[in-house]
Amino acid sequence: MKALIRGTEIYFDIAGMHIEPNGNKLIEKPVLFLIHGGPGGNHLHFKNDSIKLQNTAQLVFIDQRGCGWSKKTKKSDYTLENNIEDIEALRKYLGLNKICILGHSYGGMVAQGYAIRYGKNVEKLILSATAPSYHFIEEAKEKLLKIGNKQQINICDKYLWNGAFRSEREIDHYYKVMDSLYYTGKKRRKKQTKSKTTSKQEPLKNIFSYEVLNVGFSGFLHDFNFIPKLKKIKSPTLILAGNDDWVCSPTQSQIMAKHIPNATLKIFKKCSHIISMDAPDRYLKEITNFLKRKDK
Repeated sequence: MKALIRGTEIYFDIAGMHIEPNGNKLIEKPVLFLIHGGPGGNHLHFKNDSIKLQNTAQLVFIDQRGCGWSKKTKKSDYTLENNIEDIEALRKYLGLNKICILGHSYGGMVAQGYAIRYGKNVEKLILSATAPSYHFIEEAKEKLLKIGNKQQINICDKYLWNGAFRSEREIDHYYKVMDSLYYTGKKRRKKQTKSKTTSKQEPLKNIFSYEVLNVGFSGFLHDFNFIPKLKKIKSPTLILAGNDDWVCSPTQSQIMAKHIPNATLKIFKKCSHIISMDAPDRYLKEITNFLKRKDK
C-alpha cells in the first residue's frame, strides 16, 4: 500500500488487528510504527525479526521516502527532517491518535526527532541500536580500527564514512565484508535478495537505496544533535543496545538513557548492531513486556 503524502508516495504495510476479539471481550491493541535503518534500508527485516509483535500490537511497516518500495525522488528530499515529517503525515493519513514507535539504527534517530517534535502523539517509544547525535560516527571509526580487519577498515574508508557508494552491487559487497561486525551470532544472516515463490511470478528483489545512504553519510549524519532536546521526550521509552555494537555503541544508548526522563536501558550481552538476530527471544520479550506494561 502507498500513502500519497507530502508530495510523494510512502509505502506501508500492516500486520495484526487493532481491535481484537478475545472470547466475549474486545481488546484494543496499540499501533506500533516500525522505522527501519540505513539510511536507505527498508522494512523487510522487521517482517522477519519482529512479526511476532503483532500478537501485542498492530504493526505498521514503513519504507522511508526514496527507500524500499516508496517513491524515488530527488536527492535533496532525502533528509532527516522529511523522514520525521513523513511519520506525522502517515499518522494523520491513517487517522490515528497516539502511536508507539520502534526505531532501529537510523530509524531510531528518526524516532527521537519525532518524539521530540510530536511528543503528544507518542504513547511509547522504543529505540534499538541507535544514537542521539553525530558523535556516533567518530566513536564507530575508533571502534572499527580496534576490532575490524584490514578489508573492513578499507571498505568503510572508501564507501561508508563519506557516502560514496555508486551502485547496489557496491552496497551488497559492503555488507558481505562487514556482516560479521553487524551480527555476532554463529549463524550468518539469511540472505533476503530473493523471495521464495511457488508461482511463476518473478520474486521481488530486496531494495537498498545507496543514494539515500550517501546523502546521510555525506551530509546530515555528520551534524545532527538531539542530545540537548532529549529531555522533551516524556513518553515511556525503552532503549535497547548491543554490548558489542560497533557502529552505535552502548555508550550512545547510555547518553539517551541519561537525558530521556522516563527511559529504561537494556544492554544485551554478546550482541552487536542487529539485536533482533543475536538475541531474538529476549528482543521480542523485552519489547512485548514494555508494550504491555501499564504506565501511570
